[in-house]
Amino acid sequence: MKLLVKIRLLILFFITATIISGITAFPLQTELHWVLQFKNKLPIALGDWLQSCYTAMVNTNIKYPMLAYGYDWLAFAHIIIASAFIGPLINPVKNIWVIEWAMIACIAVWPLALIAGPIRGIPTFHIIIDCCFGVFGLIPLIICRHWIKKLDNQNLIIKK
Repeated sequence: MKLLVKIRLLILFFITATIISGITAFPLQTELHWVLQFKNKLPIALGDWLQSCYTAMVNTNIKYPMLAYGYDWLAFAHIIIASAFIGPLINPVKNIWVIEWAMIACIAVWPLALIAGPIRGIPTFHIIIDCCFGVFGLIPLIICRHWIKKLDNQNLIIKK
């Protein structure tokens, strides 16, 4: 498979994953309700945490539904961030900076989760899950950057 095709497929994967992770913020209360149907199959701490989140969300949405608007903006932000990858999809060499920016963003997940998580009373296992988003986002981006550099080098050799 040609290198450019591999790069584009990896970028499409990243765009798709970013959009999917974002749009899950729209129906959060419904998703939690669904997951809690399987609470007895989850570790006790996780089930209790999710039940607490669901109860807080239901109560908040009843009394202060405008706060859910923040989740709408979170979802929207993911979609907009994903759209930034259209540039690298079209011309990966010229737009490698978008990949590098995303790598920085993935690394920045760690300090946010490790600082804000405990301040907000987030359980350790959930902080670790949040940190995994940074790791699992970083892996395809590192590979993609490597392939783009390789493609750029191939193009330089061809031009000589």
